[in-house]
Amino acid sequence: MSSNAARTQAPTQDVTMAVVGQLSVLDRFLPVWIGAAMVAGLLLGRFVPGLNTALEAVKVGEISLPIALGLLLMMYPVLAKVRYDRLGTVTGDRRMLLSSLLLNWIVGPALMFALAWIFLPDLPEYRTGLIIVGLARCIAMVLIWNDLACGDRESAAVMVAINSIFQVVAFGVLGWFYLQVLPGWLGLSQAALEVSMWDIAQYVLIFLGIPLLAGYLSRTWGERTKGRDWYEGRFLPRVGPLALYGLLFTIVILFALQGHTISERPLDVARIALPLLAYFGLMWGGSFLAGRAIGMSYERTTTLAFTAAGNNFELAIAVAVGVFGVTSGQALAGVVGPLIEVPVLVALVYVSLWARRFFGSAEVSR
Repeated sequence: MSSNAARTQAPTQDVTMAVVGQLSVLDRFLPVWIGAAMVAGLLLGRFVPGLNTALEAVKVGEISLPIALGLLLMMYPVLAKVRYDRLGTVTGDRRMLLSSLLLNWIVGPALMFALAWIFLPDLPEYRTGLIIVGLARCIAMVLIWNDLACGDRESAAVMVAINSIFQVVAFGVLGWFYLQVLPGWLGLSQAALEVSMWDIAQYVLIFLGIPLLAGYLSRTWGERTKGRDWYEGRFLPRVGPLALYGLLFTIVILFALQGHTISERPLDVARIALPLLAYFGLMWGGSFLAGRAIGMSYERTTTLAFTAAGNNFELAIAVAVGVFGVTSGQALAGVVGPLIEVPVLVALVYVSLWARRFFGSAEVSR
C-alpha cells in the first residue's frame, strides 16, 4: 500500500471507529440479536404446542397480522427519516432508475429461474416456489438493510415505490412467462400461476402504503410545527429504535411459524438454500460492481445493490400458499427465502461498509 493510500484510509478508519463507539448496544450487536431472534423463533415453533396454529389463525384474508405488525413497525421509522423534498434529485438520475429497473425486472427473475433449474431440476415444487420468490421484488426489509449500510434513503424510497407499481402490473405476467412460456420454449416442464392484480395491490398498499403515508405525514407535521432541527434531533432518535425492534419481532414470528417444518425437513431446506445463497450473492455483488462501474456514489450504489438483491417474501409466501396450499413445496420454498435472506443481507451490510473505502474519501454523515 502506498503512503498516500495509507493516509487516505487512516482518517476514514478513525471516523468509522468513532461512529461505532457511539452506537447503542442494540446497533452494535445487531447480528447477535438477529441470530438470537432466529434461534428463539425456531425453538418456539418447535417446542410450544399450538403456537404455529395460533399465529396462522390471526389473519385478515391471507395477510398474517403478526407479520404485518412487525413490518409496519420496522418500516415506519425508516420512512419517517426520508427527506421527501429531495426525491426530485433521485427521479432525475436516469442511471439509477434504469439500472434498478433492469436489475429488478430483467436480471433478477431470469437469474432465479436459471438457478432454480440448475439446483433443483428434480424438485418441481421447490423450483416453482423459488421462481415465485424471484418475481417478488422487495418493498419492505430492503429499507432496513439500506439504512444500516448508510445508503441513500431518498433513492431507496423511490426505488421501493417504483418496484411496487411494477409489482402490481408485472407479477402475474412474469409468472406466466417464467412458469409456462419460457419452459415451453426450452422443452422443460411447465407450471401454472393464477394470481390477481388486486391481491398483489393489497400487499403493496398495506406493507408500503401505510408506513409511507405515516412517514410522510410525520415529517410534514413535525417540520411545520416544531422545525427540522427538533424533528431530526429529538423526534427521529426516539422512534428510530422501533425499526430494529420491528425487525427482530418479525424474524421471531417468521421462524416460529416454520420452526417445526424446518426441523423436520432439514435436507429439503438445505437444497432450497443453495440456489438462494447463490442468488443473493450474485445479485448484490453484480449490482454493487455495476453501480461502481457507472460512477455512482457509494450511497446510491449501496441502495442499488440492496434493492436488487432483496425480495418481497410476504408476497411470495402468500401467493405460494394461496395457489398451491400451506403444506406445499412451493410454500416451503417461499418460507426458506427470508430465512436465508436475513442473515445473508445482514452480512452484506458489513461488506458494503467495508467496500466504502473504494469510493474515495468517505464521510460518515449518519
